[in-house]
Amino acid sequence: MVFGDDVNTDVIIPGRYLVSIDPAELAEHAFEPLGAEVQQRLRASDVVVAGRNFGCGSAREQASTCLIGAGISAVVARSFSRVFFRNAINTGLVAVECSEAADAVMNGTVDGAEVLVDYAAGTVTVGERSFGFAPYPPGLRVILEAGGLIPHLMQQAAAAKDKAGAGQRG
Repeated sequence: MVFGDDVNTDVIIPGRYLVSIDPAELAEHAFEPLGAEVQQRLRASDVVVAGRNFGCGSAREQASTCLIGAGISAVVARSFSRVFFRNAINTGLVAVECSEAADAVMNGTVDGAEVLVDYAAGTVTVGERSFGFAPYPPGLRVILEAGGLIPHLMQQAAAAKDKAGAGQRG
């Protein structure tokens, strides 16, 4: 699924649906202002590719959550709104700034090719071409691998509790 520059969070998930935090429910309304055809194409996609400033506008975590609910595993863009980028990581959505890969898809250099993202290695593969970006630092990878910030913190709390319990037994 390909979008241009300045994709606003109000378009990604309109404000009237922010009463929900359920990814599946939010996904029903993802990109609703753009019409049913865009929504169908979104659900048939694994990766969203966009231009500059993806996720600008309101600071709403549901913008990344609705993409997860729609089955999107990653967003590759020329750039992100900083708030959207951090919300994406916090919710477990891979968000990668890779202008070269975004340009290749958006300009039709690699038409209809599958887009694969390896955030640990720092590569976006589009068809037969591979594009590099700065790999995520370990702290962000741990959050993503846990499924987001809350699951990561819950894992840390459980590990601390187990460690404390083991110390009391010994």
